[in-house]
Amino acid sequence: MIIDSYNRVHDYLRISLTDNCNLRCFYCMPEEEYDFTPASRLMQADEIATLAGIFAANGVRKIRLTGGEPLVRKDAAKIILSLSRLPVELTMTTNGARLHEFTDVLKEADIRSLNISLDTLQADKFMLITRRDLFHQVKSNIDLLLNMGIRVKVNVVMMKGLNDNEINDFVAWTRHTPVHVRFIEFMPFSGNRWTSNKVMSLQEILHTISAAYDFLPLKGGAHDTAKGFIVPGHAGTFSVISTMTEPFCGTCNRMRLTADGKLKNCLFSKGETDLLTALRNKEEILPLIQGNILSKAKELGGQFTGKLEDVHAELIENRSMITIGG
Repeated sequence: MIIDSYNRVHDYLRISLTDNCNLRCFYCMPEEEYDFTPASRLMQADEIATLAGIFAANGVRKIRLTGGEPLVRKDAAKIILSLSRLPVELTMTTNGARLHEFTDVLKEADIRSLNISLDTLQADKFMLITRRDLFHQVKSNIDLLLNMGIRVKVNVVMMKGLNDNEINDFVAWTRHTPVHVRFIEFMPFSGNRWTSNKVMSLQEILHTISAAYDFLPLKGGAHDTAKGFIVPGHAGTFSVISTMTEPFCGTCNRMRLTADGKLKNCLFSKGETDLLTALRNKEEILPLIQGNILSKAKELGGQFTGKLEDVHAELIENRSMITIGG
């Protein structure tokens, strides 16, 4: 097992396949003309399989593929099928725009659950946020997955003044459709112009929903990042990921491997461990993984606390969201 100094067992690995994306969401990507990592500096398909195998052999039970957008990578199908042979639960976070091209791959890999990022239910606002006219394609692909029997979690980054007026529209969507909407508090990353007054907190989200709906809490799992709820009679559910106001670091079991092969022990960690260079130099990988996780801070990368007034985004040392991989 991979255990940190707070006795947290790490059995969940998120692997970014690329920092490239076919959308341009401002809170994720610092600028429109972004310099993507050259292919030679990215983990190759066989290197991803090798590193994932090492993690799986040391207790990892779940692997999530992320990006950028993982499905823009030309060998995405090869990587998905390769990792599906490991004794892990394999899943993915995607913007959903290309999922219709991968239905056969999803079936063959036996992927049963996907997270899809969708911050608005309005086509014009989708264009404003992503700078791409792909709303109807994404919405259609969500319906396609549901018809395939795949569980769909919809990730909604909430921002005051942008999409906070759509909270109850998303809850209404769960009435007849078995989607699981996850409202995410806006988090600070390099270049995303975060300010505390843009954060729609857990309590504010629940207060907004309570004005229109009665809802009940759902029983959570040991490592859940989302606090779940259901409106009685609805086919789907909703939840809130309260990273900024009520962090859930005490039971964290997650590790992140960036597309260029760096291991991060927290979404907000300053330090990284270069596994890719070590692998190419034929060095031992497991001691590097163990050392990285042992250095993990108690919460939030050791850079801030769960008090918005204490967060100074300009002082946080980190990558942009697109180069971390979510």
